[in-house]
Formats: sequence, C-alpha cells, structure tokens
Amino acid sequence: MLMDILIVLAVALEAYLLGSIDTGILVSRLVYHDDVRKHGSGAAGMTNMLRTFGKRAAAMTAAGDVLKGILAVCIGRWLFTFLSGELFSQYLGVYLAAILAVVGHLKPIYFGFKGGKGVLVAGGAILAVQPILFPCLFVIFLACLIPTGMVSLGSIVMAVCYPFLTLGYGLLTGLPAGDLAVTTIGSAIMAAMVFYMHRSNLQRIREGKEYRFGRKGKDGRDKT
Repeated sequence: MLMDILIVLAVALEAYLLGSIDTGILVSRLVYHDDVRKHGSGAAGMTNMLRTFGKRAAAMTAAGDVLKGILAVCIGRWLFTFLSGELFSQYLGVYLAAILAVVGHLKPIYFGFKGGKGVLVAGGAILAVQPILFPCLFVIFLACLIPTGMVSLGSIVMAVCYPFLTLGYGLLTGLPAGDLAVTTIGSAIMAAMVFYMHRSNLQRIREGKEYRFGRKGKDGRDKT
C-alpha cells in the first residue's frame, strides 16, 4: 500500500520536473541570449518563439515540448509496472504523468513558474497515451488552422474535442468502467488546462485581434 502511494507520488514528481524543463525559454536564452517571455504574448511556446525568433527556434521548441510530454508518460507507465496490486488503474499512471507534465510546462519551477500554454506538451503526452487518437486530433487542428491562420483556435477546438474522442474510443473498445472513468476525467482535465491557458486568445478572437500566420503588422514584420 505504502509502496503504491510512493510510486504514484514519484510519477507526479518526475512528470512535473520534466514538464518544467521549458524548451522555449532554454532555446531563447542559450541560442538567442534573450528571454522569449519578454516579447509578443509573453508565453514560452512555439507560436511566440516563431513570432519572435523565427522558424528554427520554433522547430526546436516544438520538438523539445513534444518529447518531454512523451517521456513523462513513458516513465509514468514504466513506474506503474512496479505497483504491488490493483489499487490504482494503470491508466492513472499515464494520465497523472500527462497532466503533471502540462502543469510543469505552464508553471515551471526552474523559471519562476511562468511558462507556455502546454499544447505541444499535451500533444506529446496524447501521442504516448493514445496514439490512435492523435491523427484525428491533428486533422481537427489543421481544419481550424488552415482557413483562419490561428494556432490558438486550432488548439482550443482540439482540446475541447479530446475528452469526447477519448470517451467514444473507450466505449467502442469496451474499456472497463473504472479505466473509462480515469481516461475520461484525465483527458477532460488536460483539455480544461489548455482551454484555460488560452482565455486571453479567446478574448482576442472575439475582438478580431488574434495573431494569424502571414499577417503583417504596420512595421512590416510577420505577426505570427
């Protein structure tokens, strides 16, 4: 019993600490000798990196954020293999890791608790937790991004759809009730965090002021 609880705590800790390794901040500081949080939206995510430092910086940030989401879940799944009994669902390990990795990205302990918005970390975690759902979510993202040019809109809609797709897939595959509850609640928590962190984007969308790829500002700079 005690060992199981310690394993759960270890999963939460490793995921949070991994999530706190903010790729955008590290790339901006080590490569560009600046802090991306001082520019644009103030977030340390791929979009603000692209807007501030360009495509190379955005690519490095995206790769690092996705990778840490994948790693957090894989380590969490591995640690849960050491559980002594069936006190906890195996799905608890992967979703606990996924959620805490996103929390770490949003509030990184190494960088004053000010990070990014967690979309790519969540994407990496989803790829590790439920790879079968990832293509569908990616299509949803593109369906919003391509006509509007708004990454934020694609992220928000994708997050909203995720719990419903998770629930539908669980029902379709006959997942036991306990595991179905864990996966549905876990995916809903992840979606809620991403949605909450995009509340300022929602406001700008309503006001018609949200950044779009390819739109030029008055100074001629790309505002994406």
